Amino acid sequence: MSLDAQLLAAHAEGDTDRLVTLYAQAAASADDPDTAGFYLTHAYVFALEAGLPQAADLRAQLIETGREEPL
Repeated sequence: MSLDAQLLAAHAEGDTDRLVTLYAQAAASADDPDTAGFYLTHAYVFALEAGLPQAADLRAQLIETGREEPL
């Protein structure tokens, strides 16, 4: 199953943990920085909403890529 199909299925199922994982994978495999940032931001938002520990690492990646401001 393609990554897009997996994302759609995870959305339909409301599987937030899986969404975080899939969006992070999509970011890692993206061909350009803007697409990677889009997917990484989604992973971060879903991680925050679910209170997942991955949120801290995802935020650090966003800061590293200049898409989030450090505190």
